[in-house]
Amino acid sequence: MSDLPTPRGRLKADQPLSDLTWLRVGGPAEWLFKPEDADDLAGFLRDLDPAIPVFPMGVGSNLIVRDGGIRGVVIRMGRGFNAIEIGQDEQGRGTVTAGAAALDAHVARKAADAGLDLTFLRTIPGAIGGAVRMNAGCYGSYVADHLVEAQAVTRAGEQVTLTPDDLQFAYRHSTLPEGWVITQATFRAEAGEPDALRAKMDEQVARRDESQPTKERTAGSTFRNPAGFSSTGRADDTHELKAWKVIDDAGLRGATRGAAQMSPKHPNFLVNMGGASAADLEGLGEEVRKKVFQHSGLTLEWEVIRIGDPGPETPNTNGAAKA
Repeated sequence: MSDLPTPRGRLKADQPLSDLTWLRVGGPAEWLFKPEDADDLAGFLRDLDPAIPVFPMGVGSNLIVRDGGIRGVVIRMGRGFNAIEIGQDEQGRGTVTAGAAALDAHVARKAADAGLDLTFLRTIPGAIGGAVRMNAGCYGSYVADHLVEAQAVTRAGEQVTLTPDDLQFAYRHSTLPEGWVITQATFRAEAGEPDALRAKMDEQVARRDESQPTKERTAGSTFRNPAGFSSTGRADDTHELKAWKVIDDAGLRGATRGAAQMSPKHPNFLVNMGGASAADLEGLGEEVRKKVFQHSGLTLEWEVIRIGDPGPETPNTNGAAKA
């Protein structure tokens, strides 16, 4: 790789990524960059060879890094991007501004303490940058319903402000261009009683823990729901198709491939039972997609991001997925 710019933040070669993802799999980053602040990030990207790919990485909550690792520069947002501030808009309504590395759950709690309702973020794994990029949502509320604006750095190193119209939110999707990095987001929130908001979040956490394998190594929901959501990303009550249900109907609850498993507790969660490779996990997911299509004619789309090169050898020593 050609010479890289010299940033103020940390830039290291051949850095392991498996410890930085919730599934604990994957090869190294060719380069791992932790910018000091938005100006540091902008200067680095401005001076970086345009031919070198970049991949913004949050806390690795919905990510499979393939066993061969990631070429180019992985950008991981750290302490310079985790501030949370409470404010007001021009109409006096409450706002919450959070850095891209601020955890969704922390933002929800900080907002509740200030009497602002962003409780839908409480049970969403990951950080704010990924939540904006993926239009994260839960319990009928989505980022699209609350976002005022987001700050980002383009691949060319320009700092820009993005509105919801710019991002064109859809279900689990935005049109953020490849290589652009969210650095901060501002949300509008309705007022609420702090104690009531905390109680609401406690109830949400209890419901999640009852139905999802929260104590296991997972990456959240593996596949998007195949139908039932409008183009804005809001729930459509006229449809009830859920990814977990079509997986279950195809007899794939608990299916395994090597040390990868579709959770017996919630079959739309891929689990690393210990020692799974990225190839095991992705291979099981692809087998599930194939069998669901054979059973119901529905094509499941990945919600978990898969990136990087396969390992030098990725044989499946245990054969096809076993239900």
